[in-house]
Amino acid sequence: MAYLFGLLIERFREKDKISKLLLTLSASGSLAMLGYFKYGDFLIGNFNEMTGLSVPLLRMALPIGISFYTFQILSYTVDIYRGKVAAQRNLIDFAAYVAFFPQLIAGPIVRYSDVANQLKSRTHSLEGGALGVRRFILGLGKKVLIADLLGELCSIFRESDDKSVLFFWLYAVAYSLHIYFDFSGYSDMAIGLGKIFGFRFPENFHYPYISASIREFWQRWHMSLGSWFRDYVYIPLGGNRVSVPRHLWNLLVVWMLTGFWHGAAWNFLAWGLYFAFLLIIEKLWLRRKQNRKGEWGKNRNGERIGNWKGSQIGRHVYVILMLIISFVIFDAASVGQALSYMRAMFGAGGYSLISEEFLYYFRSYGGVLVVAVIGATPLPKKIWSRMRTTSAGGNLSVFAEPLAISAILIACTAYLVDASYHPFLYFRF
Repeated sequence: MAYLFGLLIERFREKDKISKLLLTLSASGSLAMLGYFKYGDFLIGNFNEMTGLSVPLLRMALPIGISFYTFQILSYTVDIYRGKVAAQRNLIDFAAYVAFFPQLIAGPIVRYSDVANQLKSRTHSLEGGALGVRRFILGLGKKVLIADLLGELCSIFRESDDKSVLFFWLYAVAYSLHIYFDFSGYSDMAIGLGKIFGFRFPENFHYPYISASIREFWQRWHMSLGSWFRDYVYIPLGGNRVSVPRHLWNLLVVWMLTGFWHGAAWNFLAWGLYFAFLLIIEKLWLRRKQNRKGEWGKNRNGERIGNWKGSQIGRHVYVILMLIISFVIFDAASVGQALSYMRAMFGAGGYSLISEEFLYYFRSYGGVLVVAVIGATPLPKKIWSRMRTTSAGGNLSVFAEPLAISAILIACTAYLVDASYHPFLYFRF
């Protein structure tokens, strides 16, 4: 349907009322399908709770990756309406855009404008294929050797009968790293597969845990989703070029939708509103640093003053703490469980500070936690890049890089043969 609507919207683009009606019908159809499969049972379940009725649930199987390709279709039709791209007339090429398997299941969200030319003409080379294989294996390593091990630790915590305050914190830190390496690992694999086939997909992560503000975090985390909501929801609502109350309302709407996009449960909605609250606090705080003309002041070096007071370390600690709490909300089975976990983390749950299981599993998984923390920063890449600039390091890297990539692949293969099935977290979104 989106293929036909794209052609019709382009055909009647000069007739604003008709093209707008066609766009509305196309978007409504896409969102209706998403709502039926993903949110139908959620709405029916809550309706039953509110009314005391027993309306049967739909119990529909959720199509894999429906949230991702629905957003790709929406961006396609909207961009045609805006005149940014021409409608695709080749049905096969359009189907390839929507259902291209490397990024179909869990992103990144690719816009038609990103790959329109590549669908017709791509450059294939041995170098590009090698880079794609390298990127794919690195992503596989992040998923299998780091994310899956951290996921095991999180599962152990959930089943434990010997919880403690520090065990709650160990779980929260492990899950925050688990979801990052799981999702960014998949994105690396998708981008690598795309390179092998001659496609260039947008980056989806850029070391989000080094951020000094929540706003910066969302400029580095799941970047394709953040830019999608910015361009197709936030800016059309007026963005920040409106009154302060309307601006705050726009933020609430965007983050409510962002949370709900991730899943049909109240904890996801709470997760989105949690980030809305943090971003609103940051924006109101930053507004106090503007002068009466609404312009940013400057320091003695002529640099714009637009960030918080306090040390850089203090800002990073604040961001990491807020993110750890956010992922406790994200992973919880309910809002009540999230609140219970947070109370326990801050000593209000009646748990002891430390337990035998915490000590055992902290020792057992301490190594992978250290690797994950370091790997979530640019430090390994900087060390590798600096080493390659030296003559000795450059010569060594010629042999070291393929050996390291091969070792990662062998380790992943051995682990996958021996381990149970661990699906990607974002498959269910």
